[in-house]
Amino acid sequence: MLGNRITTIRLVLATAAIGVMAVLFAVVRWSSHTPAPTSAALQDQSTGATASAASRTYRVLHIMSYHSPWEWTDSQFNGFKDALQDVNVQYKVYEMDAQRQSSKSHLEQSGAEARWLIDDWKPDLVFISNDAGCQYVAAHYLNTNLPFIFSAMNAAPEDYGFDTAKNVTGVLEREHFAQTIRLLRQLVPEVRKIAIISDSAPMWGPVIARMKESESELDGVEVVSYDIVKTFEEYKTLVKSYEGKVDALGFLGISEFKDADDNNVPYQEVCRWTAENSKLPDFSFWVDRVDYGTLCAVTVSGYAQGQEAGKIARGILLDGRSPSSFPMLPTVRGEPIINLARARQFGLTPSSDVLLTAKVFTKYKWEN
Repeated sequence: MLGNRITTIRLVLATAAIGVMAVLFAVVRWSSHTPAPTSAALQDQSTGATASAASRTYRVLHIMSYHSPWEWTDSQFNGFKDALQDVNVQYKVYEMDAQRQSSKSHLEQSGAEARWLIDDWKPDLVFISNDAGCQYVAAHYLNTNLPFIFSAMNAAPEDYGFDTAKNVTGVLEREHFAQTIRLLRQLVPEVRKIAIISDSAPMWGPVIARMKESESELDGVEVVSYDIVKTFEEYKTLVKSYEGKVDALGFLGISEFKDADDNNVPYQEVCRWTAENSKLPDFSFWVDRVDYGTLCAVTVSGYAQGQEAGKIARGILLDGRSPSSFPMLPTVRGEPIINLARARQFGLTPSSDVLLTAKVFTKYKWEN
């Protein structure tokens, strides 16, 4: 496969179309339409097609609910592109930056910018990662002729009207709750009571509902509380208050805790504070949390999410299938991950069986 070229700019969109035999460059300047993108980064990426693939070039717009570089977002896009690596695709990427800027005004503005880009560039297909793009972009195009494919969507399809839309399908993100608790108890067998803490992002409501429904699978572990917290100071106080009351803490959203100026505190800072100050073993469901200090997780694979979405895109673009002909399902496989630096804080020595089956981080990310 020919190499990819990536350009990241604002306001001026560089279009790089990489063919099998030549590389062409063009510059597309934004018109004076309102709202033209101003608040999120735009990228152009192109892949070359092999001789066996369809000869036409497909335009695919990727709307990242979050930002790049970030492992969770980038791995989804990498999986999607790998599923289409033998197809001639011209990609444009729009970053909504919803993790770092979660206010409603920002999300509405970035959603409007993304819709402007759709109407202006006229892609053959739109690939959306995570919920913000589903809510603020795809939901505006229900039952149109433009195909939308999502990955890593936490909400139920009916929450955005996708269950009755002929042009929308994708891959659901479903946390590995019971599997993660089993991994936690392999490390800390005495765990009997846990509390779950999350920020107030709306996408966590359906996740908490699913977790409550699956509590019977936790093999004697009791969830004493699901706490929704708005500020970082509240989070700190709550974490310390649980010492001596529960045996472990679980974390969902930790990217939207507000500081004194009402700005989002970076999740890396939250993870580091927790590792340095909490005396309770902890767990979550995403690899970057463990890298930054959470004890363990059975993670959702971003790559697998994107790859499954890419397989759906193949069926739509190459086979002419309707999006509604693909069921909206989650990926099944999770990957066990352990942070040994955090384990050492608690005097834990994971068994060889656990270490052989898990991905292991030997130190904290900030120590690199």
